[in-house]
Parts: sequence; C-alpha cells; structure tokens
Amino acid sequence: MPPSNPPPSLSFCQRLRFRQSAVRSAAIDRAVHLFTRVRYAMPDARPSRFHLRVTKDVVYGSSSRACHRLDVYTPLHAPQPRPVVMYVHGGAFTMLSKETHFVMAMQFARRGYLVFNINYRLGHKNPFPAPLEDACDALVWVHRHAREYGGDPARIAIAGESAGGNLVAALAIACAAKQKEPFAERLFNEDVRPRATISTYPFLDLTSIERHFAHPRVPFWAKELIFDAASAYVGAHVYEVSRAAPLASPVRLLETESLRLDRPLSPFFLSCGTRDLLLGDSKRLKAVLDRRGVACELFVAPGEIHGFDAMVWRPAAKAKWRAAHAFLEKHMAVARRPEVHYQECSDDVVYPR
Repeated sequence: MPPSNPPPSLSFCQRLRFRQSAVRSAAIDRAVHLFTRVRYAMPDARPSRFHLRVTKDVVYGSSSRACHRLDVYTPLHAPQPRPVVMYVHGGAFTMLSKETHFVMAMQFARRGYLVFNINYRLGHKNPFPAPLEDACDALVWVHRHAREYGGDPARIAIAGESAGGNLVAALAIACAAKQKEPFAERLFNEDVRPRATISTYPFLDLTSIERHFAHPRVPFWAKELIFDAASAYVGAHVYEVSRAAPLASPVRLLETESLRLDRPLSPFFLSCGTRDLLLGDSKRLKAVLDRRGVACELFVAPGEIHGFDAMVWRPAAKAKWRAAHAFLEKHMAVARRPEVHYQECSDDVVYPR
C-alpha cells in the first residue's frame, strides 16, 4: 500500500513525521507478507494436515476489495453447529492482514471452532472510524451467515491482538451499549451477543499515549511505534480526535461512569507480557471490568514481549493458548461427539485423529 498524503493542516515537521510513519509501515507490511507467503506454503502448514478446510476471500462488506474480505476456517471433524470465533488481526492499525495471521486462526480452528478471519481498512489512508466500522459490519455478516458454514450464531466469540485487541473490545462494548455511531448502532440492533471476548496485548487508550514514554528505559523506536499506531488509527491530531471518539479508546469509555450497559458485557480474556509497553492497558481493562462485575481473566507472561503468542512453539505461548482455550470452553459450552477421539500434538493443540 503506498503511503498516504498527510492532512494539509499539519506543520512541516508533523507532515514529515506522518509520511515517514506511513513509509515505515508499508515496508514492514511488505516484509511480513513475503515471509508469511513462504512459511505458510510449506507442507507442515497445510490446513488439510489438521483436518481443516479454508475458504478464502469471502466478501463480507460493502465492496469486493481485499479489505472487505474474510477467510473461513472449517474444522471438518468438529460436530455441528460449531462454535464460532471471529478473529481481528493486529498490525498497529496500519499493516498486516488475515494472511499474516493464519497462525492465529489455526490455533482456534484446530480446537473445533469455525473461524472467520477478517480483513479491514487500514490507516493511514483509512483512519477512525473505518477499521471499526468494517469490524462491526463483519460481525453482523458473521452473525447472519454462520449457519451457512455450519456455525452456531448463538455461540460467537470475538478475538484479536494489539490493534485487533482494541477493535474487539470496542465491538464488545457496541454489542452491549447503544452508541451514536451508525455502524455501532447497526451492530447493536442486530442483537449480536458474543459469548466471549479475547483481547491480546491490546492498545486501549489513545487519549494519553505519553504514559508509555515516561519510563527512561523505553527505547526511542518503541515510542515511535506507539505514536505511529495512534496516528494511523485516528490521524495525526491524535489527542483531539481520540477524545472526540470514545470507541477508539475502549478502556477509557468503560471507565466513564455515564456509560450505561443495555445488555450484559461478554466475559473477557486478556493476555500480555511483562516486557510489553501495553501491559498497563490490560491491567486497566481488568480493573474496570472487575468494578463493573464482568467476568475477566488476565494472563500475564513473565519476560515476554509484544507478539509472544504468535511463536506458538515457545512455552510462554503454549501456556497462553492453553489458558485462552480453557476460557473459551468454559464460556462457549463447546460440545464434542463422544465417538470423535482426540490426541495431543507436540505443540499442545488438540486435533481429531
């Protein structure tokens, strides 16, 4: 994706920084996509090896563009109707895709979940509310079409990491509390009631990103990435726009005493490493959910960094995925046919034999 043009109201330095951020994101995006195309083409990553079928590039949105498509991961031996997970990828709101997050979708599908792994519009070209609007539209589509793929629309979980963790937290709020934005209102009126929300190392408050810069040992590049993500989502005028857009900062919205929940908020599973700048956001979300009486589990991985759970062969990632699967099975009431036998793989993922 070519870098977008910065808003004309910015100063020269702001415009330069905005363009540098877009160029840097585009370069990282190309590199990660190249790597994943090579890695996922290898025999050990073939879905058929795990008794899965992947239906690619199903259109869910208002256009047939790549940003409005999703992939469906069907576990062939799981009993119908299958519980559903809609996955929303991360990437600092400005890069990556459903293709780069194949491994995340696989972790759910191999446990018997019907997975809808979505794309959405990305910044810098498509700032708030475009990414969240697409995620809302995708969840409405999944709710309406899950049965066509053998899914149970009454058992939907939403999951995402990093930027996607922000988006699924906002989706959970929009499902439970009527909002003024038309796309959020459409979702609320659809009466989608997620059984669970999994938000992994989410970036949850864009109104005070300077809190991440206070520690003297935070490296410059990490500060740049935090600012880049915030400006990609809400534009270069981060503080002004984010304060006028409550759904862009889900934890801050939940901390607002005036927010009234019209329906019960779904249980949350949060996870983050201790070496991740965003751990504070997960702790804040856990605290406010506890105050509101919402079931919430927080898995903290000692010594781990942002993205640790994508390295599924490592002990910390295995522990996180075990905890997440146990949480889902508790809240999704996953049923399996007695005649289907399961065995443990070397990477602790259960699959039919």
